[in-house]
Amino acid sequence: MTIESPRLEAGHLSDEDAARANFYSLIGRLFYGAPDAALLAAICSVDGNAGAADAGGPLVEAWGSLLDACRSANTETLEPEYAALFISAGKSLVSPYVSGYASGMAADKRLVRLRQQLEAWGLARRDAVFEVEDHISGLCDVMRFLIECNQPVADQKQFFEEFVHPGAMPLCDAVEAAEPAAFYKSVALFACAFFALEKSAFEMEA
Repeated sequence: MTIESPRLEAGHLSDEDAARANFYSLIGRLFYGAPDAALLAAICSVDGNAGAADAGGPLVEAWGSLLDACRSANTETLEPEYAALFISAGKSLVSPYVSGYASGMAADKRLVRLRQQLEAWGLARRDAVFEVEDHISGLCDVMRFLIECNQPVADQKQFFEEFVHPGAMPLCDAVEAAEPAAFYKSVALFACAFFALEKSAFEMEA
């Protein structure tokens, strides 16, 4: 999932924000499609913990598990695993669309609210993208974009707490519980640890 904007421009980032943006980008990419050999190699070549070490605790452990999964992954099995989890002619085992997992508002109303927020920021799906805006990859892309463009922390917090965290956590739980998940269990564990850290960090900011 990719977005575009005619308004926002990238700015200088602190090391912490650069790591956050990279993590959102990675999570979004992994949930958008099975990684190929080049992406697996790129993940494995990352120096140190790519920012996870500074956070400590569960994120370090989850990052280590993801690295182990990338090192041992067989690219021939990743595409079938991804398809078994997220793609189906009927109903997939795990929907990658976050609104369906969030409580407190009907999924269609949440999607309308999301589109209104994106429009207010001048963000939109690229023409070649067919997934609906509440795809977890799209939401990660929005968060990455807001961070890289130095948007106010208050805006990042509002978007994360309204549109990302409420549905992304149960989505990741569903991936972990799904029988076909092997590599993607590590992806879900890492995403959960990162989203939990983001939630705590935003609460501290408040």
